[in-house]
Amino acid sequence: MSESAVVITPSFDQPALLRSLRLIPGMALLAAIGLLGKVTEQSIAGYGKAHHLALPNIEYVLWAILFGLIVANTTGVPSVFRAGVATYEFWLKAGIVLLGVRFLLGDVLKLGGVSLVFVAVELTISIVIMTLLGHWLGLSPKLTSLLAIGSSICGVSAIIAAKGAIDADDEDSSYAIAAILALGAFSLFAFPAIGHALGLSDHAFGLWAGLAVDNTAEATAAGALYSDAAAKFAVLAKTTRNATIGFVVLGYALYWARKSHRQSVQNKAAFLWQEFPKFVLGFLLVSALSTAGVFAKPQLADIANLSRWAFLLTFAGVGLQTNFGQLRKQGLRPLVVGAVGECAIASITLALIFGASRTFGLF
Repeated sequence: MSESAVVITPSFDQPALLRSLRLIPGMALLAAIGLLGKVTEQSIAGYGKAHHLALPNIEYVLWAILFGLIVANTTGVPSVFRAGVATYEFWLKAGIVLLGVRFLLGDVLKLGGVSLVFVAVELTISIVIMTLLGHWLGLSPKLTSLLAIGSSICGVSAIIAAKGAIDADDEDSSYAIAAILALGAFSLFAFPAIGHALGLSDHAFGLWAGLAVDNTAEATAAGALYSDAAAKFAVLAKTTRNATIGFVVLGYALYWARKSHRQSVQNKAAFLWQEFPKFVLGFLLVSALSTAGVFAKPQLADIANLSRWAFLLTFAGVGLQTNFGQLRKQGLRPLVVGAVGECAIASITLALIFGASRTFGLF
């Protein structure tokens, strides 16, 4: 080879590769805990069948969350796993997009028309209740705004989106996130028990979970704990709430810009698109393709199964991300405001849905 010859070697973006490799331990932990939850569910069911016992059917959803909670609140999650564990939100969004294959677009639009009224009511009462409670208990105005935004739309995602928009402190956002996560974990146990006690239909319970539970992961899990059909309705109602995030955060951004005399948002359309949850569009696209008959029956089954695998990782992450010790360190006032507010929101939305179900037979 001559001295002037040029040898071309493949180049790799080492920082990107290293970042990807850092995700592997945490993703493996998510998979291990999710699979442990699935194996536990199947083992208990198999034991009951073999010994002719009527054991309670506790689905893998709850087992995965419980195992994650145990790890997070005993040994803690070592730093080597944290980056991968944080991908649970990606798996949640991927699972919801793939779940669209099980919905005909007509069903989505039908539920959207009914749920829009309830979403508007939920948004209004959440913002009003949290704002009043935060003022009465002396929380900082921006912490109150973050709790109002988180409870009205989509929990942690909305708080993160709003933090930069209203220029909130890291401390305020961490308080709000801790309160929302703790209350979301509690809702997984309380909502299905209340739903069964009241004899709510799958449609009614799914709509209630989608309206009253803040985080998308917990809303989906609460629906799945009730029934497979309830999970579908919970996802639809929750994605309808999620779609309002840009408008609500924009409203708060404009309010705080005027209040602090900062420069207001210049391009409102660009702001709305930036904040809009893109996975909602993916869900609608997959639903439209399913409605058009693009997928064969085996493909429908495979895609639906992929969504379940994505949720397996998601629910493990929900438990691993919930640390009650951190909440205690941050004080009780945000938790009190969040707890009282969430109970009020859940009670009002439940009363509306229960009344509509019994009086008008809507659900």
